[in-house]
Amino acid sequence: MSSDDGPRDAPGFELPLRLFLAFRTISDELHAELAREGHPDLRPMHGFVFQAIGPDGTTAVELGRRLGVSKQAAGKMVKSLERAGYLERGSDPRDARRKIVRLTPRAVDSLARSERVFERIRGDWVRTLGADRMRALEQDLRRMTPADLWRLDMPGWFGTS
Repeated sequence: MSSDDGPRDAPGFELPLRLFLAFRTISDELHAELAREGHPDLRPMHGFVFQAIGPDGTTAVELGRRLGVSKQAAGKMVKSLERAGYLERGSDPRDARRKIVRLTPRAVDSLARSERVFERIRGDWVRTLGADRMRALEQDLRRMTPADLWRLDMPGWFGTS
């Protein structure tokens, strides 16, 4: 491109790829830091699982529905995270026949650490882009995306069920 041409618009396919690469870059940085801080087994999908379980717990069936995956896929995730010490199963105090999946203190610790790391990463972006550009980027993304920030069905959307 000669200096006379000026900037050119990127092809349409580049936008979703760049947005995904930004997500991937942030996720990779988060998980590398979590691994250094004692959580080497966590993967990006696990954050969606923890958010879908929430502070009050849920059943495996409901977890699968929230994540957009089959009951079997949800059960497999629960079993794996239970073995790693992030989840526990117990009886529902309202119905002893139902099993509730709950976060353990280890999972809560990973979420607290994740929050701190996300704040640090955002700060890095602010230092690189500038506070005004970062606020504009965030406002633009809010304008172009649904208001529901907590879409937890990404695992199912990616087809991991």
